[in-house]
Amino acid sequence: MTQTLPACPECASSFTYQVDALLLCPECGHEWSPEADDVTDGVRDNVGNILADGDTITVIKDLKVKGSSQVVKVGTKIRGIRLVDGDHDIDCKIPGIGKMGLKSQFVKKVTD
Repeated sequence: MTQTLPACPECASSFTYQVDALLLCPECGHEWSPEADDVTDGVRDNVGNILADGDTITVIKDLKVKGSSQVVKVGTKIRGIRLVDGDHDIDCKIPGIGKMGLKSQFVKKVTD
């Protein structure tokens, strides 16, 4: 009995495999639950929380600022984000750096 696993929703790779309750993609590193809805109902953070305009987020890894020697440090709290279409999902103003675009995979929603 052969089990057919779905392709990766991020990169469409067919080389997915299952570890415990999650499916993993070896090509892009994406992890997802097979029970999760396949609809993209919004922008999600690294943990899977749905983001909305005005949310507060925190950065989960050091991010180099392109064209600069500055770095956005882990744990930097960013308030009042704005969701946009395109390569970077989030437009925001980072304290001490200024306006910047971020990818949702590098942030986590802060719940109060």
